[in-house]
Amino acid sequence: MIDRARIRAAWAGRVSGCILGKPVEVLSFQEGQEGLTAYLDRMDALPLRDYVPLEEGSIVDHRGRASCRGLITRAEPDDDINYTVLALMLLEGKGIEFDTSDVARAWLRLLPAGSTWTAEREAYRILLDNMDPEFVNGDDAGFDLAACSANEFNDWIGAQIRADLYGWVCPGRPSLAADLVRRDASLSHRGDGVHGAVFIGALGASIPSAKDLDEALEQALEQIPAESDAAAAVRLGRELAGAAGAVERLHRRYAHLSPVHTVNNLAVVVWALASAEADFSRAIGDAVAAGWDTDCNGATVGGLAGLMGMTIPDRWTAPWAGRIGVGLAGISELTLDDVVDRTVVVAQEVRKG
Repeated sequence: MIDRARIRAAWAGRVSGCILGKPVEVLSFQEGQEGLTAYLDRMDALPLRDYVPLEEGSIVDHRGRASCRGLITRAEPDDDINYTVLALMLLEGKGIEFDTSDVARAWLRLLPAGSTWTAEREAYRILLDNMDPEFVNGDDAGFDLAACSANEFNDWIGAQIRADLYGWVCPGRPSLAADLVRRDASLSHRGDGVHGAVFIGALGASIPSAKDLDEALEQALEQIPAESDAAAAVRLGRELAGAAGAVERLHRRYAHLSPVHTVNNLAVVVWALASAEADFSRAIGDAVAAGWDTDCNGATVGGLAGLMGMTIPDRWTAPWAGRIGVGLAGISELTLDDVVDRTVVVAQEVRKG
């Protein structure tokens, strides 16, 4: 039996976490952890347990005003949510038999190039430069998709933010979720860029059947190489759960990496979940306040926390009133009820298969 309430909580948690992190993403990139902490402290928003307050004239004002406390009327379009909807549409159209070329065609038909970044943008460019004219219509001949993942950003976070829904629709089947994620991720990513994505998808699939988060983490780790940097990040995040100075230790450990690399953000996700003690607000608040890729980590933690059964207070969902902005071709907004209903149908089909 597919648990509709769990899938609804995953969607609601992912959207809420994304909104929370969205207005401070650029601030985090430009001013680092210190600048982010200074802003939140100045706005009397630490610990972060509600949407980000607005300071007029700040970077937050210029880059994320519509996602600030008191100004939210919907979830504004964001790549983290675009890719979740895109995965849903791919599974609706192709089922679990899809391959990487189907992912590429879905991008070309539905994903505006201007809504892509880093590895996805490079993969998109390579697709446009090299694909056979018949590729979009289903003919794979004459084009090697492996070229798309040969880009300098292929171990960054992009694939990790595309992974969640594959886990949601495979409860209790982490190996299947991992396989689905690999097919998607390998279009643009390699190495730890794929491993981080696979871990997140497998974790989402493991949570519903595992006795606790520790067991789910172990099951998800089985799906990636034990010697990978992604696996090491999971172990570090788990080790630092509840530890004093954990965020500072994470930033020292990964100071050499981009703010949008896979492994540093994966460590934050695991740390925030493992430290939350079943408190949804603490989970997403601490994930975002930790810095780096704030909207990505807020979204990923929020979705997984929802799957774990953490209660989502109304203050997170009431402001956006079930309205989810989307930036895909022909789609500008969906409702929470719609995406939940559709995800349940897909999950039921996956279960039958």
